[in-house]
Amino acid sequence: MKAFKSILEFQKHFNTDDKCRQFLEFQRWGNTPACPLCGSTHVKRLRDGKRFQCNEKVCRKQFSATVGTVAENTKIPLTKWFLAMYILSNHSKGISSLQLASWLGVTQKTAWHLNHRIRLMLTEKAPELLKNIVEIDETVVGGRCENQHKSKKNYNNKTIVFGAVERTGNVITKVIPDIKTENLIGAVKQIVEENAIMVSDELQAYGKLNKNYKHVKVNHSKGEYVRDLAHTNTIEGFWSLLKRQIVGIHHYVSPKHLQRYCNEAAFRYNFKKVEQDERFASVISNCEGSLKYTELTAKPMQY
Repeated sequence: MKAFKSILEFQKHFNTDDKCRQFLEFQRWGNTPACPLCGSTHVKRLRDGKRFQCNEKVCRKQFSATVGTVAENTKIPLTKWFLAMYILSNHSKGISSLQLASWLGVTQKTAWHLNHRIRLMLTEKAPELLKNIVEIDETVVGGRCENQHKSKKNYNNKTIVFGAVERTGNVITKVIPDIKTENLIGAVKQIVEENAIMVSDELQAYGKLNKNYKHVKVNHSKGEYVRDLAHTNTIEGFWSLLKRQIVGIHHYVSPKHLQRYCNEAAFRYNFKKVEQDERFASVISNCEGSLKYTELTAKPMQY
């Protein structure tokens, strides 16, 4: 794919649904289309040029490039899908559903659903564990208690996000129900490779991981913020980006959908050194999955 210098160049290149479909096919399958229902590559293209026929006797299903993706059964033209994906993957802080609706000429409801399906594409499905020097921290989304000491913060009606970032590497986030020790430890073990150098603040829960990690901590309550390699400035910088995205663009994010917004921010952070066209191509390649409107609007499960 050619490098685009502007969004206008992008629109001129992907100006028809046929061009979009062909690019989607290539990013998904390369030169070997595969049936998304049974996985067989024994398929043929039908005369309309848009669909394929699986030739396996146990399947024999017809399919297009959007089957099995977040765009399956969509009524939105692929040209609008592509433009929305390009905007969301490359915009510095994301875009609200109201603004996207205005740009695409669709309803706010449609744009909101579209935004969330694209956020699913921005989510890395099997991220590698972080290693080497990893900073860990947690933050609160949903209230103003950032400047309070952790021992005095009121976490009621607020959502906790745990985050870990590898120095000069990627960031991974995980929404957790509270800051109980078992939740924090579980999050660390899911994200950080054992024996990594784990840098944290003085929160006592992290001290229980000394057997699994080389734990270094900085004592913020005593005014210590940097000691040689010991600091959490990198993860705190990511929290700043996440808060600007949520407060500046969306104003409010419900706990039910917060993980996808965090994944969106993590995508931008992890791809910050990648060219815009490469970011877009990586999003297209991660198109498999489903997120129906009924699922988005359903009430969250009570535990």
